[in-house]
Amino acid sequence: METDVVVVGGGPVGLMLAAELRAGGARTLVLERLAEPAGHDRAGALHIRTLEMLDIRGLLERFLDGTQLAKGLPFAGMFDRGLDFALLDTRHPYSALVPQSRTEALLAEHAQELGAEIRRCHEVVGLHQDEDGVQVTVSSPAGTYRVRARYAVGCDGGRSTVRRLAGIGFPGTEATLSAVIGYVTTPERDVPRRWERTANGILVLAFPPEGGMGRVVAIEYGRTPPPGNPPVELDELRAAAERVRGEPLTLTEPVQWLSRFGDASRQAERYRSGRILLAGDAAHVHFPIGGQGLNTGLQDAVNLGWKLAARIGGWGSEELLDTYHAERHPVGQRVLLNTRAQLALMRPDEQHTTPLRTLMTELLSFDDVNSFFAGMISGVSVRCPGLPTGPADLQHPQAGAFAGQLTITGSAGPGVPMASFLHGARLLALVRTERADLVRAAAPWAGRIDTVTGRALGEPAADALVVRPDGYIAWAAMPETTPDEMHAALARWFGPPNLP
Repeated sequence: METDVVVVGGGPVGLMLAAELRAGGARTLVLERLAEPAGHDRAGALHIRTLEMLDIRGLLERFLDGTQLAKGLPFAGMFDRGLDFALLDTRHPYSALVPQSRTEALLAEHAQELGAEIRRCHEVVGLHQDEDGVQVTVSSPAGTYRVRARYAVGCDGGRSTVRRLAGIGFPGTEATLSAVIGYVTTPERDVPRRWERTANGILVLAFPPEGGMGRVVAIEYGRTPPPGNPPVELDELRAAAERVRGEPLTLTEPVQWLSRFGDASRQAERYRSGRILLAGDAAHVHFPIGGQGLNTGLQDAVNLGWKLAARIGGWGSEELLDTYHAERHPVGQRVLLNTRAQLALMRPDEQHTTPLRTLMTELLSFDDVNSFFAGMISGVSVRCPGLPTGPADLQHPQAGAFAGQLTITGSAGPGVPMASFLHGARLLALVRTERADLVRAAAPWAGRIDTVTGRALGEPAADALVVRPDGYIAWAAMPETTPDEMHAALARWFGPPNLP
């Protein structure tokens, strides 16, 4: 049995990657060990850059249908002065409060529409790569079998089997706190809906006014998770909530789900080892604050999908595929950094931490400071420089920026969102109408690049923008740019001309 890519893990990241691979023409098999989706809503927000990426695939309306939007979010639980998304340069200045279970269901639907095969109750137990591909050993209800693929990608979580079998290191820090979470029932009425920093930790309560099913999160600093990650019992959640709250909270059956987590922060030493790659929690784990884990993983998938499909399709180079690690590893580092910083600012320490929180709240009142943190948490500040095409001082300032939020005026009409040209996950060349010479320079890549004449509104002048399938600008032309220079840049990024 052969395929192009085996994606190990059928959660949101694996499903997003499978869809991106299929959009690029790669045969894709998803192997998931669970019989059914977990149904745990560990994450509940899709941030701006993720929404922009859903927009460039024509998926945004599916996710926004009936969805509550948030125009900002707190930083380190500082609700007095939250992050303001209106300060950011985007067509979507909000987060969408989509439960993770719904995100997973919508992405599974999308991946299957594009032809990805998803097998549940199929667990990867062996992995071996050679010069030509990867052999994956799978345990299934029908027995053990092997799949031969050109590449394998681990999207199988923080305890990734793929990462372990590939021998990729996962350095970082151990947990220094304990957190338990549950969707449980209370008979109490008017339980305050709050995020509260107490003398003993952090408590999150979200129950309806009349009582019933709701959410409890109890975070205790200085108490580490028990060895072996045993299942959480209702009594444990009840006791933790009482310790943090300082008074009892009545919790009863029925219980929807219970879980635990800590603040271990780890990142894979490399996101690629030959024909094996990692994405999502398999590549980076951290304390789940601000919903950044899911969003970072989905963005990993969109960055990797087109590059891996290009490599399989014969026009993507090894160097291009290597830019996946080069571009996404620093993003993961920044996420680990800011989640650690937020945890430090949340610590229940009146003498030292509370004054820092007070000063930080004041700093967030300055638009420049607020937009810096908002851009970092939402992913808007991410740039993808990819393959340099000349000296840095000669690069157009738009190279590496995200173009999915731009509006185009030109042959397609006035005020057309650039996102609408990227639904097919193809390359796009936007060339000023008067630069017919650059239109001709792009023509030999017509099998891979869609060319539109016009210009992007409100951006530094560029005679041409070449936009990657993930929405980032691969290359931009200055007024003095020659057709030969564009030809060389396209060849460096997208392989020889006149290929399919």
